[in-house]
Amino acid sequence: MARSVDYYFSLQSPWAYIGDAPFHKVATAHGLTINYKPMPLLDVFSETGGLPLGKRHPARQRYRIVELQRWRDKRGLDFHFLPKHWPFNPRLADGVMIAAVQGGQNVPKLLTRLYDAVWKDQYDLTDSPTLVKLADEVGLPGDTLVKQSASDEIGAIYEQNRQDAIGVDVFGSPAYVLDGEVFWGQDRIDLLDDALKSGRAAYGSAI
Repeated sequence: MARSVDYYFSLQSPWAYIGDAPFHKVATAHGLTINYKPMPLLDVFSETGGLPLGKRHPARQRYRIVELQRWRDKRGLDFHFLPKHWPFNPRLADGVMIAAVQGGQNVPKLLTRLYDAVWKDQYDLTDSPTLVKLADEVGLPGDTLVKQSASDEIGAIYEQNRQDAIGVDVFGSPAYVLDGEVFWGQDRIDLLDDALKSGRAAYGSAI
């Protein structure tokens, strides 16, 4: 029986962008079913004690830039650390992602394009025509997805993703949840891979 992993992420997170390709590589290697769960990251922060970037101590902000440079080089990427239209309200773009999931569309291809749009191309993902264009580029029905994004049904799923994230102790992006065990951060993908290779039972916080 195929195993599944819940993938909690935010398009606003450079770490989710950096880890997306390696995560999909691991998932493919193990035949995992991925449950895509875009979430309102700032809401999750506020629930779990996290701080938006601008409210973090300057030392933490400076170190973040150093880490982004390290991981950019390690992953062989080229992107902007502070894109022109970032930070942004992700509701519309996340809704497009959820609509694609619900419609059985090619979610990985769309997600890759949207990550690149934010971090490489510096597009404005709060703009409906831009989202239509990006979805169309990867062969998806952009106009339909953008229209569905604003629906109450999609909004309810988005809220459920938030509740689900908090309920399983997710507090940042990206987070990969395998059998209830949270792997937080793109630098934990190797540990996720190890857990899958070993077939071990999930670790919990009780000692």
